[in-house]
Amino acid sequence: MLVVLGRGVLPAAGGTWALTPASLARVRAARDYVAANEAAFAAAVQGGRRPTIVFTGGWAEAAEGADPPPAGWREADLMLREALAAGLDRHAVLRAEARSRSTLENLLRTAADGLLAGHAFDQHHPLGIVSHAWHLPRVRYLARRALGLRGGALLDVPAAGGEPAPGWWPEGAVRVACRLWFLGVRDPAGLLRRERSMVALLHRVRRGTRRVPAGGRPSARRPTGGDADAPTGYRTVAGGSTAVTKNRRTP
Repeated sequence: MLVVLGRGVLPAAGGTWALTPASLARVRAARDYVAANEAAFAAAVQGGRRPTIVFTGGWAEAAEGADPPPAGWREADLMLREALAAGLDRHAVLRAEARSRSTLENLLRTAADGLLAGHAFDQHHPLGIVSHAWHLPRVRYLARRALGLRGGALLDVPAAGGEPAPGWWPEGAVRVACRLWFLGVRDPAGLLRRERSMVALLHRVRRGTRRVPAGGRPSARRPTGGDADAPTGYRTVAGGSTAVTKNRRTP
């Protein structure tokens, strides 16, 4: 099973939306992983254990207070369309969770929607996490907190390319903040409360550093969007839960 985390959407012509290059890179990483392990995917289907790929994304509410785009144009919706165009439905059940606003919510909402139900993850059957290499350590930490998974129960599937320029919050700082804020908390409601508190504080800090001194400039650049809890690049978005299946064809 793979979980593909989104990395933003951008407004496009005619009131539509498009995936950022980084989000596209993550879909392509999932595609390449399936291609490299096609025999294993085929064996799972033949054994009655059809693999699942979940696309999870959210709008940048945590980072920017952004409003969600219209249903059907949200991050996970668009990643699902790309996956269908790439033919991934021939190898796996494709699902989408498009309500989340942060990496933590990606994991919690995927679980709450029952998209991990029926799967037991361990070193022999790990949960594959598809994201960029800089993001994977934080995803692993949050998966331990939110899902109780660690070590060999998780498999890194790194994406490459499409990354924006570094933004206001360095990923390392966000990772440290997560470890401090979530210390000792494991229940979903408690984790979400802690995250809301952390995001509110980070926003206050950002607003304070952006005040313009007399004759000066703002001391920090406003991010243009991105990971909902790591403001480093793009606007992000998301919506409900979708499932798509299709009979497998021999390549």
